[in-house]
Amino acid sequence: MENNPRTPDLEQLKAFRDSLARFMMYYKFGMQEVSTKIDILKQEFQYVHSYNPIEHVKSRLKSPQSILEKAQRKDYDLTIDSIRENIRDIAGIRIVCSFTSDIYRVAGMLMQQKDITVVDYEDYIEKPKPNGYQSLHLIIQVPVFMSDRMEKVFVELQIRTIAMDFWASLEHKIYYKYDKAVPQKLRDDLKEAADTISALDKKMEKIHKEMQELRMTNDRESMQSNGSPEKHMQHLSINYLSMLFGDNL
Repeated sequence: MENNPRTPDLEQLKAFRDSLARFMMYYKFGMQEVSTKIDILKQEFQYVHSYNPIEHVKSRLKSPQSILEKAQRKDYDLTIDSIRENIRDIAGIRIVCSFTSDIYRVAGMLMQQKDITVVDYEDYIEKPKPNGYQSLHLIIQVPVFMSDRMEKVFVELQIRTIAMDFWASLEHKIYYKYDKAVPQKLRDDLKEAADTISALDKKMEKIHKEMQELRMTNDRESMQSNGSPEKHMQHLSINYLSMLFGDNL
């Protein structure tokens, strides 16, 4: 009885599919791990500083098809080891902040965590891309603990302001519509819009700093008018309780 010459290929394909499914689990859990870290920072910052530098967070996991297509496009070997080493944006998280200073604040809080390794750091805010694109890009590596092993996985972080995110979303839609063959007039308009957005972010940052300085001045004046810090805290506590419970106090 002759062996079917295609059988080994089919078996290898099935084994690769099973390996890829397990491989994708690592990245799913790694993405969840980083998302949890971001959520903890978000809640802690709100509690301690009464301010939240993070507007919203979005995550995505590349599909197996998308991963294989990228590997073929980049001429990488279609093996798990090659994909693990060369494709580092399988898991991606986008953090949208209110102000440019918040971007670096959030990045710094994440980068100082001991179980996070920063593999790559690209600052497209300090040096925007030629088309006007701005964002802070990080490739980080985090440990994922499974029942029988520990795997380190890459997670791509994109941190940007609301305005930067709006521009990037619009630019992506335009390039998709024109299949990347965007007319020069639209390219120029997009670059001009990016410059306008950059100026807007700087203006909003200036207003934000002025508001912070005004609040600090008001706090100092309030402490002086209420005497000692203890009396000031008592005054704040009474006001806070009144706000919560109204006339029920």
